[in-house]
Amino acid sequence: MKVLLGHNFYRSSAPSGEDAVFRNEQELLRDHGVDVVPYEVFNDHLDTSSLTRRITLALETAWSRDTYQAVSQLIRRTRPDIAHFHNTFPQISPSAYAACRDNGVPVVQTLHNFRFICPGGLLLRDGRPCEDCVGTNLLPAMRHRCYRASLPATGALVWMLLRNRWQGTYQTMVDRYVALTEFAASRLIAGGLPKGRLSIKPNFVPGVSSAGSGDGGFAVFVGRLSAEKGLRTLIAAWEYLPGIPLKIIGDGPLRQELMDVVLRKNLPIQFLGFCDRTTVLHTVGDAAIQLIPSECYEGFPMVVLEAYACGTPLVCSRIGSLDEIVREGETGMKFRAGDAADLAQTVKRLLNNPTILLSMRHKARAAFLTHYTSEHNFHLLMEIYHRTLADACRTPWNSAGAR
Repeated sequence: MKVLLGHNFYRSSAPSGEDAVFRNEQELLRDHGVDVVPYEVFNDHLDTSSLTRRITLALETAWSRDTYQAVSQLIRRTRPDIAHFHNTFPQISPSAYAACRDNGVPVVQTLHNFRFICPGGLLLRDGRPCEDCVGTNLLPAMRHRCYRASLPATGALVWMLLRNRWQGTYQTMVDRYVALTEFAASRLIAGGLPKGRLSIKPNFVPGVSSAGSGDGGFAVFVGRLSAEKGLRTLIAAWEYLPGIPLKIIGDGPLRQELMDVVLRKNLPIQFLGFCDRTTVLHTVGDAAIQLIPSECYEGFPMVVLEAYACGTPLVCSRIGSLDEIVREGETGMKFRAGDAADLAQTVKRLLNNPTILLSMRHKARAAFLTHYTSEHNFHLLMEIYHRTLADACRTPWNSAGAR
């Protein structure tokens, strides 16, 4: 099988989990003998130096003629069996789907976030979940300036979505969508994506051969230090946990604020900053528990998979996909999102019960081996490809451009 694999990389100054997932799937396919044809663009190369360039980019976000021509030429030159796109925003644009359609190549689109139904992409506003635009005309996003707090920037996203809805792009040019969880799928369907063409496939973690010891005597957080990740709640909870060391791996806009609070209140919290993957996995494996106090709808955080791979139980918010991924009392425990006291109580309850903690370590590692290995993910991905190809053969394009 030959697969055209497309992705728009984020800026290197703001690395994304989507970039890592794309690279992981690219290597996964190649390792199993699949012929991969990459189509990659990079936001580091974006030219926004003038008003003209910014306007041009905004228009091309909705439909890029350059992408249509480039993808068409790539297909004619390499003749892939199927195309699989990850992130297409902002440079690839939905015109890539049309290039595939016009050249007879079925399309799979992985949905890492909620961009197809939410201009902000996260179903998030003012640090809290927001579904005001789900199934609507997207005017709430314009009113609240949901993308980068900018009316012009939000307008570009709204135009992208509305134009392609009016053209039927999302309904007729994508053969199969891939959501990461059932929860994400439910919101995407509520936002108008076709239920019958949506599959569920989680992310995976490569290269973790054994679990950690869990005997480091500390808790750990790994991720971006931003409000929606629940960092203020996490720090507030640690005022109730003076005897438990906490290591925080990552960087972000709240780092200095959080460090000031920790210093002022003399909390047992250490900020490690950005760390390489080997250090992250070693630290997570040594930790007694890993914390995910998010106050937003996560997709399928790689930190969950890394914790499972290391056999480290999770304490996470009872919200969105996290409530689905983490099994209460088996692979972790949950607390009310945004409730520092409930988080502290949950941590105490788990750490004071070493028998349950040990059982959770075994079950977390078992969950990884059963559901989230490279091999298991490859089989899921190939099932999606074969189903897409079979459906495309049964239902060729009609005169309206739909299958």
